[in-house]
Amino acid sequence: MAPPTPTWLEREILAQGSVLAARTPAGEEAAARAAVALRADVDYLLIAARGSSDNAARFAQYLLGAEAHLTVGLAAPWLYADPARTPRIGRGAVLGISQSGRSPDVVGVLEAARAQGRPMLAITNDEGSPLAHAADVVIPLDTGPERSVAATKTFTASLHAVAQLAAALEPRRRIARGLGALPALVTATAAEQLATRRRFQALEEVRRIVVVGRGFAYAIAYETALKLRELSGIPAEAFSPPDLMHGPVAALDRETAVWAIEPDLATVEALRRRGGPTIVVAADQDVLALADVPVELPNGLDDWALALLAVLPAQAAGLWLAERLGVEVDHPHGLDKVTLTR
Repeated sequence: MAPPTPTWLEREILAQGSVLAARTPAGEEAAARAAVALRADVDYLLIAARGSSDNAARFAQYLLGAEAHLTVGLAAPWLYADPARTPRIGRGAVLGISQSGRSPDVVGVLEAARAQGRPMLAITNDEGSPLAHAADVVIPLDTGPERSVAATKTFTASLHAVAQLAAALEPRRRIARGLGALPALVTATAAEQLATRRRFQALEEVRRIVVVGRGFAYAIAYETALKLRELSGIPAEAFSPPDLMHGPVAALDRETAVWAIEPDLATVEALRRRGGPTIVVAADQDVLALADVPVELPNGLDDWALALLAVLPAQAAGLWLAERLGVEVDHPHGLDKVTLTR
């Protein structure tokens, strides 16, 4: 019997490394132009995004803050829908992140920036979209069509674009040095995670999933929770460890899986005592030894690169759960690829 045809989700997970390699030249050139705009009379960057793109915005908040020392805030798009309540952008620039470039509320934040005479940037997969037309500089994702509803290659390409922007702002720092190795690392890690996705069977019987991550891993915690939830239907929620300990930890029980991304030993030990199966995604062997499901990442990488790789196990786990729970993998739970929010 012939093996089943791979779903679009599986194919797109495997394609991510080659996508990053292919988009590198155009992304670098556009990031260099965006960096020029950010150096001119700009004190901070305001990012508008939704869904997985909002998680890429969280990654930008940490990466651009740590590496380019740029203050980055996340926009509340509702505020920009009515000119009577639109906040002053002041000496800020605005960046919209959207794989489709068609979300009216994200476009609206850029239009407010235009009305106030501020620089407008976009990261999108559609250079003919309303978001791209609203921007002064577009950093293209260049992933080709993404056919599965669950974003995979557009998400990692968005992180890659953010890293290119950080490298353009600070070309002598570690981001610029680490970008070249990333496509091959993503290719190898994605293939390994898909080949070993059966290990995530511990998630099939849980009622809830709590995901924790801090620093660069904070954005990945949010994206992990989103991938697991949209593909399986199992409620999943993301926290930084300090936020979890400030009250929400009370809801952990043996029917709650804990998914920890690059955690410290104390965090894993504390959560193991309260929760159910523990999945740890990390490079540190001491931390991995505490996990029910250890997911080892390559050793010796910078923390920002580890964080990008850490989303790949979540994609594989989401695929596994969808397959096992009888979910239509490429169109789970009646979701659409493009959601037009206002």
